[in-house]
Amino acid sequence: MALGRLNHVGVATPSIEKSIALYRDVLGATKIHEPFDLPPQGVRVCFVDTPSSQIELIEPLGENSPIHGFLAKNPAGGQHHVCFEVPEIHAAKADFEAKGIRVLGEPRIGAHGTPVFFLHPKDMGGVLTEIMETPKQGAAH
Repeated sequence: MALGRLNHVGVATPSIEKSIALYRDVLGATKIHEPFDLPPQGVRVCFVDTPSSQIELIEPLGENSPIHGFLAKNPAGGQHHVCFEVPEIHAAKADFEAKGIRVLGEPRIGAHGTPVFFLHPKDMGGVLTEIMETPKQGAAH
């Protein structure tokens, strides 16, 4: 397996609206997608386009959101994960497992509408890493 394109950097936030204002008014972002709920993941997300990638703003959706723990430790929010693309999700999962990297759960459909899984940060230099199957032409976000 080879390192694929950086698809996005996930940024946890207590308020997507305030984060949108920051990226628009301070950083000059001009392409900000509509926020949407992703109930199976327990989050509300919004993608902000950059010239070569995206920022994924992530806000907790409900009391059981996995983002609550992160925000409890980082009340203002912050970088949550990085996401790299791979051509085939199941081959990538098998490759990481063969290398002794802990995969957090089975592949599931992520915010781009393609399969994703996460790698344990303790096995990835302290960085929570999302692996996502490269979106097909015309896929969401």
